[in-house]
Amino acid sequence: MNVSSSTLSLTVDDVDASRAFLCGHLGYEVTVADDGFASLTRPDAAVDVVLLRRGTEVLPPEQRDQRAAGLILALTVTDLAAEEARLRAAGAPVTMPLREEPWGERLFQLTDPNGVVVQLVEWAAADEGADPADALGTAEGRQPVDADEGSAVVVITPSPDHVTVSPNATMTGLAAPSRGSTELSTWTVTMDAGASGPEHSISREQVWTVTAGVLEVTCDGRTEKVGAGRTLILPPGRVRRIHAPEHAEAHVAMLADGVASVPGTEGTRELPWGR
Repeated sequence: MNVSSSTLSLTVDDVDASRAFLCGHLGYEVTVADDGFASLTRPDAAVDVVLLRRGTEVLPPEQRDQRAAGLILALTVTDLAAEEARLRAAGAPVTMPLREEPWGERLFQLTDPNGVVVQLVEWAAADEGADPADALGTAEGRQPVDADEGSAVVVITPSPDHVTVSPNATMTGLAAPSRGSTELSTWTVTMDAGASGPEHSISREQVWTVTAGVLEVTCDGRTEKVGAGRTLILPPGRVRRIHAPEHAEAHVAMLADGVASVPGTEGTRELPWGR
């Protein structure tokens, strides 16, 4: 199969309202339009959008009364903060303000007049201002570690350069491919009292050892309360959410190629502090 382009088809009550929203705020252009129909595109790599009026007879009978719901049109952009400021100044309906997830994803959401959610996304660099080679983990770009040249032992000292701060937690990277490890990634997590991370899953098994406070971990509908000195093993691919009823700290370990997924969104996210 050779895919030459991608199109998202949305069934909405008011085609003209969604067309004006996407063209006026997000730079889409109309390629074809008719009564109850519009085909939109952008000159870049963004997904094309087709708008169909609810009830139109071109749809199979079982689809005619459905409307776009429960989906997110996600667009990756550059300079996300500037985009949010631009859209707010233009009066666009920003329904979720800019936030950063623990895995390094920055995002905010808009909702169009028909209830279609559009999410603008930017990925946070693990080390702001770092040399590009550092992010790739090449031998020349690795962060310095405390080891004698030729030594079989690598000792890693936590550094402010390896800290990622999100609205929910602070992650400090320890072992990682860019910091001397070949197979594993480890890091510490600090969460303030009352903080809750978003629902997500990880492609690799994770081992969490709580070193201070208490964490409440919900996985597959079951919640475990894990206190200091106890270890929790989270299986891969299961949706989980982590809450700190009080200030808590933990040490996490997993295979270095683990990535995150968020229910309701496409694609996977790297964990910058584990790379």
